Amino acid sequence: MSDRYVSLKKKLEDGNFVILDGGVGTELEKRGVEMDASWCGSASMNTEVLKKIHLDYINSGADVITANTYASSRLMLDAAGLGDKFEEINLKAIQSAREAREESGNSNILIAGSLSHRFPIADGDVKSNPAINVSQDKFLEVCLELASLLAGNGCDFIMLEMMYHPDRIRSVFEAAKRVKKPIWAGFSLRRSESGEIVSLTDEVTVPFEELLAATDGYDFDVMGVMHTSVDLITDSVKILRRIYKGPIMVYPDSGGWLSPNWDFTRVIKPQDFKLKAKEWKNEGVQIIGGCCGLSPDHIKLLQNI
Repeated sequence: MSDRYVSLKKKLEDGNFVILDGGVGTELEKRGVEMDASWCGSASMNTEVLKKIHLDYINSGADVITANTYASSRLMLDAAGLGDKFEEINLKAIQSAREAREESGNSNILIAGSLSHRFPIADGDVKSNPAINVSQDKFLEVCLELASLLAGNGCDFIMLEMMYHPDRIRSVFEAAKRVKKPIWAGFSLRRSESGEIVSLTDEVTVPFEELLAATDGYDFDVMGVMHTSVDLITDSVKILRRIYKGPIMVYPDSGGWLSPNWDFTRVIKPQDFKLKAKEWKNEGVQIIGGCCGLSPDHIKLLQNI
């Protein structure tokens, strides 16, 4: 456990507020980087743009920046014909974050290594490609490969992002556990037709409480709700708080997505986001940031809530 992480953990134990960064993949797209079948996975080759994004988040007050590794497992990169560049792309993603921290002059900035259960998605769709069929053992191997690279190359902790698929989350949990780094877990949710808070996937309807039951046997330093609509955050946090007693984070998305591009026309205005964030903080949420669609303009307003 890094000294930086020990300091952050103490900050949380003392009840203090921590700021996360905002969307990285969508910010890359906004700044002109082309998305492909791996979504933003291969975009880490654009190291100067990526480093500037991390720097912009640091200068906006973020205590934590997230390496652009959410969509760069070998499974995702294979879909873009880039599986042979797995190590190169992911090392560039981490190095861009490390260089941004160094250039900022703030050695206390933490780097989260993003790990997800993302499957390739066909262009023009929002669901995983049904043609992709991977066994549980193979998927654990895929997750462990990336988790090991993140843990061994300078990430302070593992950030499990968009945990929502009941058939995949345990592979991600297990991979993160095996590399012996601190783990934060973020769940992605939607509201069902009956009004219930459920997993983001519409392949099956899984109540949030059932997703959380899968965390039994795992030690997560932080848990939270991410890549979830702003208007669902409060209700989702209430459910989480009944089950989990540790520090809670939220980082919603805003806008819309149709692979491989983001719709920025419906993104929440920074001032409106600030008002929502203030509500969440007053309700006891200790860690707030943004996911897809949210930018440094949103994050910088979190310093004054």
